[in-house]
Amino acid sequence: MYQKISNNILETIGNTPLVKINNITKDLPCTVLAKIETTNPGNSIKDRMALKMIEDAEKDGRLKPGGTIIEGTSGNTGMGLAIAAIIKGYKCVFTTTDKQSKEKVDALRAFGAEVVVCPTDVEPEDPKSYYSVSSRLVKEIPNSWKPNQYDNKSNSVAHYEQTGPEIWEQTEGKITHLVVGVGTGGTISGTGKYLKEKNPNIKVLGIDTYGSIFKKLKETGVIDKNEIHPYITEGIGEDFLPENVDIDLIDHFEKVTDKDAAIMTRRIPREEGIFAGNSAGSAMAGLMQMKHMFKKGDVVVVIFHDHGTRYLGKMFNDDWMRDRGFLEIKKPKAIDLISSHKNKKLLTVDAEATITDALDIMNKYGISQIPVKKGEKFVGSINDTFLFSKLIEDNSLKTKKVSEIMQAPFPFVTDQTYMEDISKLITRENNAVLMTDLAGTTHIITKHDLIQGISQMSN
Repeated sequence: MYQKISNNILETIGNTPLVKINNITKDLPCTVLAKIETTNPGNSIKDRMALKMIEDAEKDGRLKPGGTIIEGTSGNTGMGLAIAAIIKGYKCVFTTTDKQSKEKVDALRAFGAEVVVCPTDVEPEDPKSYYSVSSRLVKEIPNSWKPNQYDNKSNSVAHYEQTGPEIWEQTEGKITHLVVGVGTGGTISGTGKYLKEKNPNIKVLGIDTYGSIFKKLKETGVIDKNEIHPYITEGIGEDFLPENVDIDLIDHFEKVTDKDAAIMTRRIPREEGIFAGNSAGSAMAGLMQMKHMFKKGDVVVVIFHDHGTRYLGKMFNDDWMRDRGFLEIKKPKAIDLISSHKNKKLLTVDAEATITDALDIMNKYGISQIPVKKGEKFVGSINDTFLFSKLIEDNSLKTKKVSEIMQAPFPFVTDQTYMEDISKLITRENNAVLMTDLAGTTHIITKHDLIQGISQMSN
């Protein structure tokens, strides 16, 4: 059945798919379903509450025609606001932090919004914080309105009216657990409230991050300022309690490290084919940490908040991951060691050629060893140290056939042989190994390639 024609892009918000997670959770006794919010026009769940906040502000006169929307945002709420503003004729000015991905900031600007980037490592009350700057701009810019997604209850109401009912209907009321990363608190509180009204036994599980106050606040009732420190995970955690966070409604908070969140973020597209963002990685990592809480027959729904394209320069960038110690040092394999010359033809010398012919090839191309072939078969090898020692003893060997002086052929390895195993094969008597790739092309791996491989590991 085809969806009817939408009058504008805002009518496509919501009704997102619920998809079973199969591989990452294969050892869990329960069914895990991901609510894929990336199908919203702004590629995130924030489109829902952004439109709701605007519509409610229009109804009560806080947002007037031709006005300017000013908000502090990590990117996704801004995207939802910007899309709605285009359709409804408003301007947008957003403040964000310098920890947010460049892709998020560029995306906001692509929709015509003005973006002010503020420092992360300051208190919310600091005049330079993105909260404070947005509040100041509202006072300075005429006919402006600040949604304040943290304390604006339209945020939670949007999920009470939309996300909760969708999940209930999609699971036919069988949901037993809801897993959500907690930032502003609107998603978990609104969705959780609806679901608990339908079935009070449903467990609402919040994902928190180290550097945030939520978990300890839930368990002790205390906001511990000593817990607050900068963190990398985006869209989850806070250093204050937003009014949208209903602590009593959330049954449990699970903290997830930046590293575990980042690694899981990369696993989701590779193992499930779903290109989701950092908060989804954190939520899935937290879900796996809580696996002891689930039993056979449980139906666990986890929110995938936003799209992986927002994190191409961060979690999906190998250099970024390595710089933060999040990516294990990759052990180079044979296929990696030939990368600098994989498109070059392998130089060989025929067994029936003369030593002079072999010397000419080696000198011309500046190589110190060369495989020897007879027809299509590799039958021997020559390296410069061995050859020169022989020529010093008897210069007349130049006219001899290569087959008369050649050494043993270079051993073959597979394309998946690890560098450490290759290094054991390269000795004083044997200067190289050969490898045939999947296309059937043979390549040589020398000491120089090993040195390059070691260099790459240390970078």
